[in-house]
Amino acid sequence: MGQVIQSIDYAAVAPALIVAVTAIVVLLADAFDVPRRFIGLLSGGALAVALLSVVLLAFGDRRATFCLPGDLRGNGPRSCSYVADDFTLLFQGVVLAAAVIVVLLSLREIAEAEMPVGEYHFLLLSAIVGALSLVAARDLVLLVVALETLSLPVFALVALKRYSGTGSEAALKLFLISVVSAALMLFGISLVYGATGAMHLDRIALALDKLPSEYDPVVGVGIVLVLVGFGFKVAAVPFHFWAPDVYQGAPLPVAAFLSVVSKAAGFAGLAIVLALGFPAYAHVWGPVVALLAALTMTLGNLMALRQGTAIRLLAWSSVAQSGYMLAPLAVGTHRLPEAVAATTAYVALYAVMNLGAFAVVIGFRARMHQGYAEYGGAEWDSLDDYRGLARRSPAIGAALAFFLICLAGLPPGVMGLFAKVVVFRAVVAGDVTWLAVVMAINTVIGLYYYLVWAVRLFAAPEGRPYLIAAGPGGFPVRAAIAATAAGAVVLSVAPQVVLQTVTSVS
Repeated sequence: MGQVIQSIDYAAVAPALIVAVTAIVVLLADAFDVPRRFIGLLSGGALAVALLSVVLLAFGDRRATFCLPGDLRGNGPRSCSYVADDFTLLFQGVVLAAAVIVVLLSLREIAEAEMPVGEYHFLLLSAIVGALSLVAARDLVLLVVALETLSLPVFALVALKRYSGTGSEAALKLFLISVVSAALMLFGISLVYGATGAMHLDRIALALDKLPSEYDPVVGVGIVLVLVGFGFKVAAVPFHFWAPDVYQGAPLPVAAFLSVVSKAAGFAGLAIVLALGFPAYAHVWGPVVALLAALTMTLGNLMALRQGTAIRLLAWSSVAQSGYMLAPLAVGTHRLPEAVAATTAYVALYAVMNLGAFAVVIGFRARMHQGYAEYGGAEWDSLDDYRGLARRSPAIGAALAFFLICLAGLPPGVMGLFAKVVVFRAVVAGDVTWLAVVMAINTVIGLYYYLVWAVRLFAAPEGRPYLIAAGPGGFPVRAAIAATAAGAVVLSVAPQVVLQTVTSVS
């Protein structure tokens, strides 16, 4: 008889375990009135230690845990629920590095918005545990549990600005949509399990290869529903409608978390499921992904053109960027490893670009609020408020312009151009030429609104005294801007390093 009790490889789960233990410690520290600054340092320090553990795992042997034997007698290859392979470690590194930046951006926001510091860091760390587990999940049960562990704390984080009507409304929208997406995904998983009798992705793939044709409609519907569930998580059209309002109503560090950490984990989970579990049905999900990618990038870019505020522009551009990330996966089984590598590279490069833009906006908003309060102005959020930023604060203005140029895919932001070239190459090599044409048109549309914002940074201010001294202040915010800017510069100098890394991973 097979072994009932599974052993745990604690080294494999170390990154998630470190963050989970810290989340509990943070909650207890808050209960005993530990100073706010210490809780923030504890949270950021634990994420740094978890990132170090990922690096150590990357230089050691690849590990897996929570494994089942090949059969009841323990013969044959193992099927593992949690795998710390190269793909997992790369995404865990991206998630943790981005999470450290989010913590830095949160320190001032928590104090100014008078948010409960212990609850904030506990919820943030809990969501990060979900993200770290999601990218390592290799069975559908762990995948769903990890996805919900990522999603549930975000509802509370969005609404953590007490007495904010927009925050409460945004949290309610996110909650309702997430519940619907989870229900659809679970229904799809139940159909796949009913047809295959397996939950581990490797066993599902083997079962689908030998599945009788009469099960095709059931499995096809199940796979599409799983894809729809992920579509909600990554804000793919037509499942995107929560994103703009949630980004606007949430605290800005939470919006940054959603746009980078949550999105990266969602795309990792989607790539894992399609590439490892459902390759035999690529003829079903390939066209669906292609259609979602085309709709997502087109509507996202067209709506971004209409935005006059920084947060909503970033929200809609984030939707459009999801379309570019989806596009390589549309190739199906034809050159699927290259497609996964292209999506992974784009996610990694996008994380740096978008986090940098959010870092500048968060720091800029803090100074704007101070200026408006001193001069009796109203709440800010217009793109015109950024007019002349490069003249008042050259370094910060240049940093934001650089991040916007990277997102647009223009030199000297070579990393953005490289990311788009990689995606184009994967789509063309996969014989989805029509989607490459749609991407080319959308890239031109995206150039316009990114450049319009960048040009404003160097224009003359229009007589607003409360804007004259504006510029991001505070060491944590400046450190976050400097870190993302340094990463963007390094990746712009040698972007091929990312592709070489993810190609070997995939």
